Amino acid sequence: MLQQKAYAKLNLSLDILGRRSDGYHDLRMVMQSVSLHDTVTLIPREAGVTLLCDDPGIPSGKGNIAYRAAEAFLHAAGGRSSGVEIHIEKRIPSQAGMAGGSSDAAAVLRGLNQLYKAPLTVAELCHIGSKIGADVPYCVVGGSQLAEGTGERLSPLPDMPGCSIVVCKPAIGVGTAEAFRRADQRPSPPRGYTGGVIDALKRSDLPALGRALGNDFEDILPIAAVSHLKELLRKAGALGAAMTGSGSAVFALFATGTQAAAARELLPKDLFACVCRPVPAYCFPELEINTP
Repeated sequence: MLQQKAYAKLNLSLDILGRRSDGYHDLRMVMQSVSLHDTVTLIPREAGVTLLCDDPGIPSGKGNIAYRAAEAFLHAAGGRSSGVEIHIEKRIPSQAGMAGGSSDAAAVLRGLNQLYKAPLTVAELCHIGSKIGADVPYCVVGGSQLAEGTGERLSPLPDMPGCSIVVCKPAIGVGTAEAFRRADQRPSPPRGYTGGVIDALKRSDLPALGRALGNDFEDILPIAAVSHLKELLRKAGALGAAMTGSGSAVFALFATGTQAAAARELLPKDLFACVCRPVPAYCFPELEINTP
């Protein structure tokens, strides 16, 4: 048996650069792992894949991206492994833009590679992940990363400065397809948040990082509930706040855990909310990280 922590993802920046000929969109974004996590337990079995989750709303078969990750790994391993039983303890909220499913899938890939001692490199794990979901390659590696293309091209960045982060999720969702459609119709180019975020990370400047946070989805398809939560968090002393991914979770940076805990208490009690911290990239001591 082997356990993996599947850390949630935040977008410190998200720039939609334009639509590609294949119908997808080129993105440029800075992703960051945080300590909020699911727990993925892998148990070797003689054959096949089974998946159990403590959240009854999460699918247990091929509709689950972690299930598909296990199948893809077992196929790629070329008979060096047999089967696996997967248990997922969910803590990352669904449909929040925090890559909960992708992080579970990445944990399965990392865990199976360790469990069955298969000689797959980080690049090979990321390549498998890219066939399953756009965020999976990032979630394999984690930490502070510049992600480009659809998210599959990764470049490591300096670790995020130490801080406390409040994450909360309003009940409303975001129309991703509509947001992309509006992005294609913008009369002017995107503002470009990513450069400022990278600069702040390189200087390890937390206040500057807070000021640099930004997400094109917010600009293109503003949501009143998201704006309201950001305003509450800023009034509570946040150095900056933004929506993550295509939403609808909102996060805010605080210099201290005391400030973050106090801010969390000001949020509506019926919303998911937590205090977490940035975490570094997963450790692959024997492998060189070189994503395709």
